Amino acid sequence: MYNMFKLSALCRVLATGALLAVSGTSVAQQGFPNKPIRIVVPYSPGGATSILARLVGEKMTKAWGQPVLVDNRPGGNTAIGSEIVAKADPDGYTLLLMTSTHVINAVLLPNTPYDAINDFAPVATLAGAELILVVNSKVPANSLKELIALAKTGTTRLNYASSGQGGTMHLAGEYFNMLAGVKTIQIPYKGTGPVVPALMAGEIQMTITPPAVFIPAIKAGKIRALAVTGTTRLAALPDVPTFTEAGLPAYELTGWYGLLAPAATPKPVISKLSAEIGKILTISEIKDFLVKQEMAPYINSADQFALLIKSELAKFKEIVKAANIKAGT
Repeated sequence: MYNMFKLSALCRVLATGALLAVSGTSVAQQGFPNKPIRIVVPYSPGGATSILARLVGEKMTKAWGQPVLVDNRPGGNTAIGSEIVAKADPDGYTLLLMTSTHVINAVLLPNTPYDAINDFAPVATLAGAELILVVNSKVPANSLKELIALAKTGTTRLNYASSGQGGTMHLAGEYFNMLAGVKTIQIPYKGTGPVVPALMAGEIQMTITPPAVFIPAIKAGKIRALAVTGTTRLAALPDVPTFTEAGLPAYELTGWYGLLAPAATPKPVISKLSAEIGKILTISEIKDFLVKQEMAPYINSADQFALLIKSELAKFKEIVKAANIKAGT
C-alpha cells in the first residue's frame, strides 16, 4: 500500500510538472515577442536584401514595440549567416532573411555545417523577382523562338553570362538549355554588375537575370529583351512577353526573398510572425520599394512557403543533374 501511495504521488508530481511546462511554453508563445528579434542577413550591407530586411524590421518594431535588429553576416556562400540561425535557440527571436539561393545551396553544397532544408522552418516569403532573358543587340534574333532556332543551327556561338558558378543565373541558363533543347555555354562573372557592360560589348550573347540593373540598357536599345518569367509582363517593360506568350510555357523560374527560423521553433510563433509579415507587405512604403527593385510583394503562409521550397528543391536537383553542375567548378 505504501509503495502504491508513493507511486501515485510521483505520478501526480510528474503530471503537474508536465502541465506547468506546457503552460509555461504557452504563456511564452502568447507573449511573443517580449525581447529584441534579430534578422540575420547572409549578405553584405547595402544590397536589396539588407534594405528589405531593415524596412521589414522597422515595421515589425512599430507593430510589436520590440527592437528588430538586422545582423549582416556575409561569407561562405551564405553559409556563415545560415549556420548562425540553424544553431540558434528555436524561439522565434533569431531569423534568417534568405533568397532562393538557399535551396540551390541545398543541392550544390552538401557539406555545410547544417542541413539547408531540415534545420530550418519556413516563416513567410517577402518578395518575388521575375527573371528576364536578354541578348546583345547584334544577336540575329528578335524573339524567343528565333533565338532557340538560332541556337539549334549551331552557326552562331551563344554564350550566356552568370553571376557565378552555381548561382541563380547559372541554373537559369541551364534550365533554358534543358527545356529548349539547345546548348549555350556559361561564362561566369563576379556578380551581376560586370554582366551589363559585357553584354553590351558583345563579350557574351545572352543572359537570364533579375531585370533591375538591365532595364536602362534595354530602354536605350543597347540590349534586347526577349522574354520574362512569371505569369504577367513587367510594368517597366510592357512590350516584353512572358515565356509562355513567347512559346516556352514550361519555363517557370522566379527568384524570392523569405524568412526562415530554426527548425524547432513553435508553430504558434511561426504563425504570428507569418501573419505580421503578410500585413507588412501590404504597406505602401514596402510595395513602393519593391516596385523600384522590379520586385513585388510575395505573400505566402508558412505552409505555402514550405511547399514552394519543396517544389524548387526538386526542380533544382533536376537542373543540376541534367547539366552536371558542380559547386565552384
